[in-house]
Amino acid sequence: MIGIEYAEGTMTKFKTVLNHTKEFLKWKYKVDDIEVRKLDYDFISDLEFWYKSVQHIDHNTTMKYIACCKKMVIVAMKKGWLTKDPFMGYKMGLREVQRQALSEEEIQRISVKIFPTERLTLVRDIFLFSCYTGLAYIDVRKLNRSQISNGIDGSKWIFTHRQKTDSPTRIPILPQASRILELYASHKQCQVMDNALPIMSNQKMNAYLKEIADCCGITQNLTFHIARHTFATTITLSNGVPIETVSKMLGHRNLKTTQHYAKILDKKVSQDMQVLKDKLDQKKHRM
Repeated sequence: MIGIEYAEGTMTKFKTVLNHTKEFLKWKYKVDDIEVRKLDYDFISDLEFWYKSVQHIDHNTTMKYIACCKKMVIVAMKKGWLTKDPFMGYKMGLREVQRQALSEEEIQRISVKIFPTERLTLVRDIFLFSCYTGLAYIDVRKLNRSQISNGIDGSKWIFTHRQKTDSPTRIPILPQASRILELYASHKQCQVMDNALPIMSNQKMNAYLKEIADCCGITQNLTFHIARHTFATTITLSNGVPIETVSKMLGHRNLKTTQHYAKILDKKVSQDMQVLKDKLDQKKHRM
């Protein structure tokens, strides 16, 4: 079902969890396998403990791994292999994470920097393209030129689906992103493969982004995913784009997901409160 119902990355994740669970069995029970009917609440709790204390994996990643186990438990219960849910009473809530984003000044610093190699310049340009479109790495990698066409306003839009959620995404292309597309329109990879941009592996991209951060004096850990956060906050929400519109462009299924970005916008809070102050002052003068 890979490529039909599931992405390749989903299979990789489940294989990772399988290997983790085998290691846990050896650590806890000194065995390679156990009968599925022996799964209980203590097994799940001990598995969480092992992830956090032995493997030193953070809470949210641990919960995502254990969620894979829960899916297997659901299958086992449907087939009658388990009569009692070992997850009964077990809480799997994720902890809220402060999402990082670049400031306008940091974006400008990266934009004007002249790099010593073409590879750094290429990675910088693709990263900035994501900052101005909100596309995740995998969505930029899959973006073909055929997915760029005129939108409802006659200007160029991106028409695609998010790999992660398969949600339809329609994004008007800002001038900054349009210039990057034009810059690489004649690149060999783009012409042969019909790619919008000549993107490399995510691992290489993130390695080069660390070099770019050093060159530009940016202290936070620069990864490709920060570009998506930057689009949501610095590029759109901070400039007054309604959260419903931002949610639609990001391909979020739930507005709650987008609201996480809005929580970190002190600048937006300041602007909104200033509008309120001005209105109150006007009423005061009219009295």
